[in-house]
Amino acid sequence: MNSEEEFYDAETGLESDDSCEVSFKDALVFDSKQVSHGSATQENGVWERRKTLPAEMISRNNFSVWSILKKCIGMELSKIAMPVVFNEPLSFLQRMSEYMEHTHLIHQACSLSDSMDRMQVVAAFAVSAVASQWERTGKPFNPLLGETYELTREEEGYRLISEQVSHHPPISAFHAQSLKQEFEFHGSIYPKLKFWGKSVEAEPKGTMTLELLKHKEAYTWTNPMCCVHNIILGKLWIEQYGTVEIVNHSTGDKCVLNFKPCGMFGKELHKVEGHIQDKSKKKWRVIYGKWTECMYSVDPKVYDTYKKSDKKSGSDSKKLKQEHGFEGEEADEMPEVQETVTVIPGSALLWRITPRPPHSAQMYNFTSFAMTLNELEPGMERLLAPTDCRLRPDIRAMENGDIDSASTEKERLEEKQRAARRERSKDEEEWSTRWFHLGTNPHTGAEDWLYTGGYFDRNYTDCPNIY
Repeated sequence: MNSEEEFYDAETGLESDDSCEVSFKDALVFDSKQVSHGSATQENGVWERRKTLPAEMISRNNFSVWSILKKCIGMELSKIAMPVVFNEPLSFLQRMSEYMEHTHLIHQACSLSDSMDRMQVVAAFAVSAVASQWERTGKPFNPLLGETYELTREEEGYRLISEQVSHHPPISAFHAQSLKQEFEFHGSIYPKLKFWGKSVEAEPKGTMTLELLKHKEAYTWTNPMCCVHNIILGKLWIEQYGTVEIVNHSTGDKCVLNFKPCGMFGKELHKVEGHIQDKSKKKWRVIYGKWTECMYSVDPKVYDTYKKSDKKSGSDSKKLKQEHGFEGEEADEMPEVQETVTVIPGSALLWRITPRPPHSAQMYNFTSFAMTLNELEPGMERLLAPTDCRLRPDIRAMENGDIDSASTEKERLEEKQRAARRERSKDEEEWSTRWFHLGTNPHTGAEDWLYTGGYFDRNYTDCPNIY
C-alpha cells in the first residue's frame, strides 16, 4: 500500500469581485467546456470521452481493514498488501496524471507578461493540483516496476508520460510537455504512508518543477501532507495540511502557502492562506481560499485592513460556536464546515472548482477528468506501450465491477513481479528504467528523476513483460 495523491475540475479566468481593477488584462482564458467527456458518439459520428465508469463502485461494507492494520500502527505502509476492495480502479500513475486536469492555468500563466501575475496563476495551479483528493478515499493500485502511463490531450495542448522507476521505495516519475513548446512540467513522487490508529497519513515526498519556456522561468514546490481519517470506524474524510513554498528560480519571487489543519472545531478545514513576495521579501499579494472550492488574491494592505475589522466583529461570534468536533472516542467526526469562502472586497478570482458529476459518489468520487483516465480510446491499444496502465487486467476487472477477477489478477501480477525480482537477484542484474534516469534537477540541485526522451517515437521493443 503506498499511495494517496492527487486533483479537481476547474473553470477559471481571473475575475475580479467588487469590480476591483486587476492587472491580468492579457490573460488567456482556456474554455474547459471545449473538452467533451463522454462515452457515446455524437450524431455526426465524432467520438467523445466517457462520462461514467462501466460499473458502479464495489461496496466495502462487508470488509474490515482493522484486521490488516492493527499491527501496523506507526509503521510505513508501502510493503503492506491490502485487499483490492479498498482500491479505486486507477493506478497511482493515473492518479498522478490528475495534476494535468488544470492545464488551462499553465497556459494562462504562459500568456501573462508580468512575473508576479504569473506567480499568482502558478500558485492557483499548485492548489488546484491537489483538489481531486477531496473525498477520494479509495487507494490507487500500486504501480508495478516498469509500468507506464501516457496521456495526450491535443485539445488542451499537452502530452504526458510517467513510469514506475522504483519499487522499494515506490517512486513514480512523470514528464508533461506542451505540444507548442510553451511549458514542461515534471517531477517524481514517493508517497510515504503511515497508519496512526484512526488515520492514515500520506507524505508525498518529491519536487514538482514547472518551466515556462517563453519566459525562461522555472518554478518548484512540494505538495502538502494528506490525512485520511476514520480508517477503522466512522465516515472517511480527508484533510491536507502543511506549508507549500513555490519558488521562481529566475526572479527570486516566492509564494508561501499554508494548508491549514482542521483545528479543534473545524473552522480551518480545507483553508489555504499565503502570500507572494519578491526576492527582497516585500509582499505583493495575499492568496486565500479553500483547496476544495476556489482561490483568490488581494492586495496585502486590503487584506490586513479586512482582517483587523473582521477580528473585532468576530470576537462575539466565537462565543456562539458549537463545540461539537472531537468528543467521540470511536471516530473523529468530520467537522461541519461552511462550504463557501468569504470574499474580501477587491479580490481577484484565480481558480474555482467545477462540481463533480452527479453520479460521482457511486463512481469512487471521481471527477469527470478521472472518469476518462483508464478508457481505451478507439485505435489506442495498437499505439500504447505494452506496460501502459490501461492494459493492466486487475484494474480493468475492478473498473468492470468484477472484484474476484481483480483480486486474482492483482495477486498474479504481484507474484510475477516478485519472481522477476528473484531472477534479477540470482543473476546479479540491476533493474534498468526505460524512459527516466536519475540525475540532478538543474534548478534545485537536488537528485531527481529526469525524462530521458524517446517515448513518443513509439519504439517499445525493449519494454519489459510485466502483465
